[in-house]
Amino acid sequence: MTHPAPTLTHFSLTITDAVAHLVLNRPDAMNTMNPTFWRELDEALSWLHHSPAARALVISSTGKHFSAGMALETFGGAITMDDSSAEGRAAIFDLLLPMQATFTKLETLRIPTIAAIQGGCIGGAVDLVTAACIRYASRDAFFCVQEINIGMVADVGTLQRLPKLLPLGLVRELAYTGRRLGADKALAHGLVTEVFDDHEALVAGALACARDIASKPPVAIWGTKQAINYARDHSVDDSLRQMGWLQSGVWSNANVRESIMAMKLKRAPGFPDLAPLVRFNDLG
Repeated sequence: MTHPAPTLTHFSLTITDAVAHLVLNRPDAMNTMNPTFWRELDEALSWLHHSPAARALVISSTGKHFSAGMALETFGGAITMDDSSAEGRAAIFDLLLPMQATFTKLETLRIPTIAAIQGGCIGGAVDLVTAACIRYASRDAFFCVQEINIGMVADVGTLQRLPKLLPLGLVRELAYTGRRLGADKALAHGLVTEVFDDHEALVAGALACARDIASKPPVAIWGTKQAINYARDHSVDDSLRQMGWLQSGVWSNANVRESIMAMKLKRAPGFPDLAPLVRFNDLG
């Protein structure tokens, strides 16, 4: 069963030449994260995961800032953080799990993800972009672990993923002080892989990279993403063993032949899409 793309209000979603482009589109609210944001992002990522329509995903934004993070009015409103009892504090754990899981979907998505970041990437936005495969930035971009500035601990992925992307001392400085990390320093330390002069060039660069990825065999890209994510969290020996199992599952003589023939003939290659996924609970 193929589901239609979700209807979104806080984002726009387009797919062109097998590249999905998900755009945060509430610039007047600095693209803050309210319950609708979380619900729609989860729906969009779930749909992209199950559909073979896209081979790469770019997430970009609109306005002055990529995102100012969690909408503060959410606390005490839609989200109740009850610290008056052990039972209330225990419920905070279960409240956080689905929010963490939404950003983790960027890591587990079957296709690579590229975050194109302009202006402020603040608080929850850092949680989001650290789950992406690749990060590009405009020259005016900055990153801020804002949570410490409002008296709380970052809790949706920043403190777990940032130490795998930046030197630990720098992570501690950012997390303890809430200072801003500018685009040039982020580039120097590898948090972003390229800095562009302006927003237009940033989005164009991210889409160009996504199109390059989309031209490769989707199952080989899927396998490569699996291997990189596994190796990040396991020993070399364990990762090599996993690589053997993985390669035996995704190897395709047809894809190798097509790649070589396309290079020889100087033409664009053609590869099959990933198979569509059917949700078990949609059957019957």
